[in-house]
Amino acid sequence: MPEDFYCQEVLSGRTQVSVVFETASVLAFHHTRPFWPVHIVVIPKRHIDSLLSLTAEDDSLLLELIDGIKTVARKVVSENGACRVLTNTGKYQDSKHLHWHVIYGEEIR
Repeated sequence: MPEDFYCQEVLSGRTQVSVVFETASVLAFHHTRPFWPVHIVVIPKRHIDSLLSLTAEDDSLLLELIDGIKTVARKVVSENGACRVLTNTGKYQDSKHLHWHVIYGEEIR
């Protein structure tokens, strides 16, 4: 199995995270090694490889994820005035688990 930090560390409880938002299917938390001053990661609690792996059967989960991303983005915008939301695929995706970054500020790495 490809490296999956989110399943192997976060969802297993091996790595503790600071939770920002959570439902039965979605978890948002502060990145464990942030690249930006505000760096929140939003993931499904079920393993999905990437955005390109989503199927029609994942539609309800995707809507729940988008709702979580919107909730986190609203919070970041209300506190900082703006945010960016991004996801990566292919060689740009370090952890092979679908995730979005909700970020603010200039990159610190």
